[in-house]
Amino acid sequence: MKGARAVLIAVLALASSAGAATSPRLPGALRCSLFPASNVWSKRVDKLPVVSNSQAILNSIGLDVGLHPDFGTVWNGRPNGIPYTIANKKTKRYRVRFEYASESDKKPYPIPAKVKIEAGSDRHALIVDRNSCRLYELYALRQKASDWSAGSGAIWNLRSNKLRPAGWTSADAAGLPILPGLARYDEVARGRISHALRFTVENTRRAYIYPARHFASDKTDTNLPPMGLRVRLRADFDTSGFPRQVRIILTALKRYGMIVADNGSNWYISGAPDRRWNDDALHTIGAVRGADFEVVDTSQLRP
Repeated sequence: MKGARAVLIAVLALASSAGAATSPRLPGALRCSLFPASNVWSKRVDKLPVVSNSQAILNSIGLDVGLHPDFGTVWNGRPNGIPYTIANKKTKRYRVRFEYASESDKKPYPIPAKVKIEAGSDRHALIVDRNSCRLYELYALRQKASDWSAGSGAIWNLRSNKLRPAGWTSADAAGLPILPGLARYDEVARGRISHALRFTVENTRRAYIYPARHFASDKTDTNLPPMGLRVRLRADFDTSGFPRQVRIILTALKRYGMIVADNGSNWYISGAPDRRWNDDALHTIGAVRGADFEVVDTSQLRP
């Protein structure tokens, strides 16, 4: 009987562990989670209330504008999306010159010889050191000879929920990390995205709300979204007719929502490039309109 009881206890413990909240992990850096399970990116918002001016804010972004996947396989001959690179303790470190030096972390950055840089003008580079579990993010990264320069840079401890100092940017306008907000194919392959996604809007307000730390606008209209605003897909939105890849993304948008992180095209969702994405399937997400969302009151998420 003692043996049977021990087995039962072990099974119950395993079941409890399986149901416990977990944080996303990256292939190639599995010992490092993308921040603790208690991080705000991993907080569900499907039960939170809606703000009183939700409709007005959505209208400012575009009620009839469809979602756009700003990621996929290839765009103009280059990977489509914001890529990330895995580094380790042996990766060479560089001192980076910053345009916004007063709001950038100035410690050396590990930059592999074949670092992946986002196509287009933003030129984001996201680098994870799998030994130290540090995330290094750079905006507008460029190399001239052996020197590296960037617009701004931020270093994140993936074992901590610590935010940027108030008023500081990061590699993103909102002062947020970029990597935890990307749609990644490895998550879709497992059948679940367990965090909020990052998206852009054309016009933002001169304000930010938790967990954002920075604004990038001079506009004061209260019906414009501040940086850090979180929206979720309405619970009654029917996702059954969409391809599997898109259904998984839409389920995440119902549970975790998406966060305004930068100025850009309206309703553009960020993701990491991957040759396994089905671009035709991804673009069916354009049938989801701004009117299908609601703005979430996230004040109770603040610690």
